[in-house]
Amino acid sequence: MSAPARILVADDEASIRFVLSETLEEAGHEVVAVEDGSAAFEALASGRFQIAFLDIRMPGPSGLDLLERVRALSVDTAIVIMTAQNTFDNAVEAMKRGALDYLVKPFAMAEVKALADKALRTRALEREVRELRREVGRQWAAGDRLVGRSPELLETFKTIGRVAGSDVSVLITGESGTGKELVARAIHVASPRAEAPFAAVNMAAIPRDLLESELFGHERGAFTGAVASHVGLFRDASGGTIFLDEIGDTPLELQAKLLRVLQSGEVTPVGGRGVTQVDVRIVAATHRDLDAAVREGSFREDLLYRLRVVPIRIPPLRERREDIPLLAEHFTARYAEELSSGHRFLSDAAVERLSAHDWPGNVRELENAIKRALVLCAGDVLAPEDFAFLEERPRFDAARADLGSLVTQEVAAALAGPEPEEIHRRILERAERPLIEAVLTHTEGNQVRAAALLGINRNTLRKKIVDLGIALPGRE
Repeated sequence: MSAPARILVADDEASIRFVLSETLEEAGHEVVAVEDGSAAFEALASGRFQIAFLDIRMPGPSGLDLLERVRALSVDTAIVIMTAQNTFDNAVEAMKRGALDYLVKPFAMAEVKALADKALRTRALEREVRELRREVGRQWAAGDRLVGRSPELLETFKTIGRVAGSDVSVLITGESGTGKELVARAIHVASPRAEAPFAAVNMAAIPRDLLESELFGHERGAFTGAVASHVGLFRDASGGTIFLDEIGDTPLELQAKLLRVLQSGEVTPVGGRGVTQVDVRIVAATHRDLDAAVREGSFREDLLYRLRVVPIRIPPLRERREDIPLLAEHFTARYAEELSSGHRFLSDAAVERLSAHDWPGNVRELENAIKRALVLCAGDVLAPEDFAFLEERPRFDAARADLGSLVTQEVAAALAGPEPEEIHRRILERAERPLIEAVLTHTEGNQVRAAALLGINRNTLRKKIVDLGIALPGRE
């Protein structure tokens, strides 16, 4: 038997009130019985009842009307609707308005006790889920959070605050490593959907032939290997937020289906015939120039307009250098115990060195640099030499001079030959290989990161590596 609860019974029939009260009191519960909807609403508004059995038709507000009012009050009461007519419409309407279940008259006493137990178990589970999600929110706030006080980041904070309360689509842009997913999570945590799921998917990391199934689900037997049905992220995250990272890498044929979700809130699983209504808030992100992609024909203009109701641009770290000391201190405090078994501190000289670096990988690169220094440092204080691996990059003017020399040489050689129209191809062949090799060296062979830095699709990068015969440094 469940723990005792305080239960409200509302019915205009005295016999029903008596039978329910007797049954529930025998089960150890405290029961208050009223004979009309007005008295029931007053009792429910007090917030003192864990369960309520409400007649679907009685003087004053009906049971269905009370469901709407209780939801508006955000009262945490599990409601069972009682009806003398076991019709499909009554059942659907009761469940649609938020009832836990419905009870058809005449009913057995065992059924009443079972429903009371079910209500208490459901409330306990809901409380547990809410607490777990609050804990996740607290961990997010204490760990992976947006850190900084630069004017650029403060504007981002303000925008998050303005859009969090609505369900409009948000498009986050910025270089790789700037924290686009953190902004998406911040919007979710600050929204009314905070206790519902947050689902994140990297559109560039999932093979093209599996991406539709991952997003919209599939039916059993829809394709080879589909041995069981799959719900998909959109249905799994219903009620919450879905974060579509690297939206610019979405295949063109899938963009039309995403547009349909944005327009109608309907998804169709792969191999399915019917549509399913979903309630999700969509936040997307990209490091690409989607306006240019629209002009090139690789991204739908109507989808871009739907996604970019509110745009948020996260500036690269080099444009907000005043945030670097704060971020460095934050990461040092966060990872010191985990990676070096004790407190570690940054010297002023180390902070100066970190602040002078350009951080092409942005906040993610800074975070990894701090981790590396914590693992390798011998003392309690991180000094500039602990960051010696942050090699100086060649100045742009020198790089431009070398590139200009290459172009001059190739133009002269091509004009001296029989096919001057090959100038463009020859220069690309000479420049592309060292460019890709340098980026792959910087990312230690990580092709996903390299493709992001180059601004090309990973599949395109793979093809160029094969065509140019480039050896991969380290592991992929």
